[in-house]
Formats: sequence, C-alpha cells, structure tokens
Amino acid sequence: MVLKKLFFIIGLIGLAIASAYSQENVLLTSMEKELNRSFKGLKKTGKEPLYFMQYEIIDDDVITLSASCGAITSNDRSRNRFLSVDMRVGNYKLDNTHQLRGGYGFGGFDLYSLSYDIVPVDNNEYAIRQVLWRATDEEFKRAQERIMKVRSEKATKIAEQDTSDDFSKSPKEIYIGNEAKTVIGLGQWTSRIKELSKIFKQYQWIYNSSVTITARANTQYLVNTDGTKIVDGVNRYRISIYADTKADDGMNLYLFRPFFAFSEDGLPNDEQIKSEINALINDLKALRSAPLVEPYSGPAILENRSCAVYFHEIFGHRIEGHRQKLEREGQTFKDKVGTKILPDFLSVYDDPTLMKYQGKDLNGYYKYDNEGVKSQRVVVVDNGVLKNFLMSRSSIKNFPVSNGHGRRSYGRKVVSRQGNLIIESKNRVSYDSLKKLLIAECKKQNKPYGLIFKDISGGFTSTGRGGTQAFNVAPLLVVRVYPNGKEEVVRGVDMVGTPLVSFSKILATGNDYEIFNGTCGAESGMVPVSAVAPSILTTEIEVEKKAKEQEKLPILPSPIGGKK
Repeated sequence: MVLKKLFFIIGLIGLAIASAYSQENVLLTSMEKELNRSFKGLKKTGKEPLYFMQYEIIDDDVITLSASCGAITSNDRSRNRFLSVDMRVGNYKLDNTHQLRGGYGFGGFDLYSLSYDIVPVDNNEYAIRQVLWRATDEEFKRAQERIMKVRSEKATKIAEQDTSDDFSKSPKEIYIGNEAKTVIGLGQWTSRIKELSKIFKQYQWIYNSSVTITARANTQYLVNTDGTKIVDGVNRYRISIYADTKADDGMNLYLFRPFFAFSEDGLPNDEQIKSEINALINDLKALRSAPLVEPYSGPAILENRSCAVYFHEIFGHRIEGHRQKLEREGQTFKDKVGTKILPDFLSVYDDPTLMKYQGKDLNGYYKYDNEGVKSQRVVVVDNGVLKNFLMSRSSIKNFPVSNGHGRRSYGRKVVSRQGNLIIESKNRVSYDSLKKLLIAECKKQNKPYGLIFKDISGGFTSTGRGGTQAFNVAPLLVVRVYPNGKEEVVRGVDMVGTPLVSFSKILATGNDYEIFNGTCGAESGMVPVSAVAPSILTTEIEVEKKAKEQEKLPILPSPIGGKK
C-alpha cells in the first residue's frame, strides 16, 4: 500500500529529503543473510530442487508537486520499499517459469499478476528479514506447485518449436554504488509552478490545465545465489505541462509537454517552460477549430519525437527476445535474422548504458537490469539487416544468454524489454527538404494531400498470434499539407497498419534527431524507456476515424474570465 504524507511549505528556499541509510547498509546485509539461510534450507525440501533465488528491493522515494490556475492542487510524498522474490525450481533446462500453453502470455497469466511485499523503510534487520522470510515461503510453495503443472503439460501437449533453456547462467556482478536521495527545492518550485500555471487562466476555453514537477529517488538493491550483489541509485526529475478542451462537436482534445532530467539543474528554466506553455496553447486552440479527417491512406511525415514513439511501439516490442519463443506470439521477426527488414539506410540499436544522447538525458538508462546483468549496447539492425534480439536470461534459439535487457517493475516477472532504442539513418536531409519530398510524393501518387504527425501520445501494438499483427497509434497533433504547400491542423484520426508493410514504405529521413522519454507498460509492468529518431517520410500511412465522445459542451461558461 502506498503511503502519502502532506508536506507543509514553510517558506524554506530549499528542502532536502534524505533517506536514513546507515553506514553498514543494513538492508543489503539483511537481504544477504536471509538469502543464504533460505537457499540452504529450502534446497533440502520440496519435490523439485531449488537451484536459483533472488531478492530485489526497490526503494522508491517520490515527491509530486502540481499546480493549476495559480493554485497548488497536490503536494505529495511517498516512500516505499518494494520486494520481488524470484524462485526457480527444477534446473536451467526446465523450471517453474516455463510457459504454460494453456495459460496467457509469457509463462502463463499467473506470472504477470502483481505480487510484491512492502519492506520496512526503517533499517531494522529483523523486521526486514521477517518480510523476506514470509515472502520466500510463499514463493517457494508457488514455484513447487507451478512446476508440477509445467511437467504435466509437457507430457500431454505437442512438442514445442523452441526447446531452449528456461534460464541462462550469468557472471557474478558486484557493484555497490550510491543510494539515491530525493532532493528538491520545494519552496522555490511551489512559487514557480504556481506562477507558470497562471498562464492558462487567460483562456476561458481551456477546461483543465496543470504544471507538475515530480522528483523520484529510485535505488535498486539486488542479491542472488550467483553471488551477484548490487546497490544502484538513480534520481529522475520530470516536469509535465498539460491542458485539455473540447471541440464544438464534443471531441475531447488534449496536449502535453514533458521535460526530463537526471538532476534538478537539468530541468528547463521558467522562460523555456513559458515558451512551451504558449506553444501548447496555440496548438490546442488550432485543434479546437480544426476540420475532421476522413479515413485516408497516403504519404506522410512522422516528425522526430512521433517517429521515436512509433518505432518504440511498432518495432521495439517485436525484437524483445521472449516474444520469439512464446507459442502464443506472432513472432514477426523470429526467423528473419540475417535478412533485410528495414531500408538499408536505417540501423537500430538499443543502448541502456547511455545517460545522454547529443547532450540530452535518456530515461531508459540503467547500469544493471532486474536480473543482475550488466546493461549492454545491442545492435538490432545493421543497414537494414536484422542482427540481434533484446535478451533477458530466458534463452531462445541461437541466442542462449542475456544481453542485459531483463526488466520489470516491482512484483512482476522479468521479461526482455527496451531501454534506449536509437534509430540512425544514412539517408538524411533537412526537414525543409523532407517536406518538399512529401509534396513531390503527393503529386507522384496523385493524392490530394499528405499528413505530418507532429505529436503522438502513444498507442498499442498487437503481437499475439491469436489476432491481427497490427498497430494503432494515437496522434495528438496532425497537419495536412496540400500540393501547393498550404498547411492546416486537422483532428480526429488514429494511425493504423501492419508492421512489415509499414516499414517497407519508409523513403527518407530528416537530420533532426529528437528524444522520447517516457514509461512503457507491457507484461512486466511499467519501466522507464527512451527512443531516439529523426523525422521520417513514408510513402503510405493509413488513418482511421478516432472514437468520438457523445458529451455536449458545458452548459455554462467557465467562471474564469479571459480569452474565448
């Protein structure tokens, strides 16, 4: 259960909130002691031998401060320690995590169910070990029960296509780094976001708005029976600007602008934030009166940040290793290693070791994954040719070991996930030249217009075998470009398609790389990610009508006076 405490602002210029970590690191010592005791004792019990154990505790200290129309709307702090216990019984070849083909998803639905324990934030050894002991007992019993299902299913179902080991060995890692501490000038930020949020008060047609800053100190403590021992802390700071409204036909419209940094000093100054707020307001106003777009297929530009989201959703999830092994997955690229899957001017790699790209912080950075494996740069596509997959310690055919991409949020089971996905191009032109190519392509195809996707909120992609291998991406801001060069904002569309066809239509890219910093939710929960991409020109993108709301506009005008 998340605990929240209201912080009263008492006029201090800055306030540092530091966790009470002891010199000898009681938490890590307690984890080691209980791991060794439990592993030694449980190896002698149960029908199936216990061969691997891991404790991971995430100390999560978060401060969130939000303002709307010049008033503070939330001032919260939560501090928790979340425990995940990994237990493997059987052997490296076949263990309790093996996929159940009668279940759902990777390893069966039960592996994805949220299951975690709260560890005391006080460094009291016996209070900590009590929680570890109880959670270990529950997980061991669950593992014994599940491997019986695995063996029963193996005996009654047809042979699997991929018989790779369920778990791979990994070298011992020892890294004792800094523990993150939440530090933020609360008094200063309170005044700043109140003033910044006042800008929205001038506009009567804006229904909701906010300026929010979040400061998060996140420390990973990990010990396992390989001998791995890790303490690693990371601070993350985020500012989010948000506003929404309705068009005259009732369609809900919203825009947001995020800023991310690893330090408070890395956040933008007030003038930069004001500039983004004013740009957001202008874009939102244009959307209110923008015409609706009918279903359409034609040439389009995905601007850099939109392109980054697009590649993360449409491409990135399909090169995650576990999806190549699961019988329920569509396995889009499983047998395509060594073959061309993208234009030969594009290369893709995922590199969680990078903290920055061209001087900007990357949210997908981490030193060690959630299996205690050091993060690594992985070249996925080289000049259009598929070379590799993102791997956890769950093996797949021809890729027997982890490359440091086993990730999860607390309480979930680890699967392979993206970190910093980076798309690089050899066919780069200026953005102005890319727009000229778009217009030329419209004329070539005899299309009445092309589209520019300037901002995308996210989306989803279907990777399962039971449905269509399709994607649906939700654009926030779209511009229609006519052959004569005229441009207008439009609304009411979703971007849809299938990945293999979509990738084959990429014609050229800009030289304007930009970063998407966000969080991604998949089977193993929400994890920090980044994607870097230039703008791309594609010869064909399909759009369909967005779902339409049925609520009328407010009966009375907003009490806030201002510009209509």
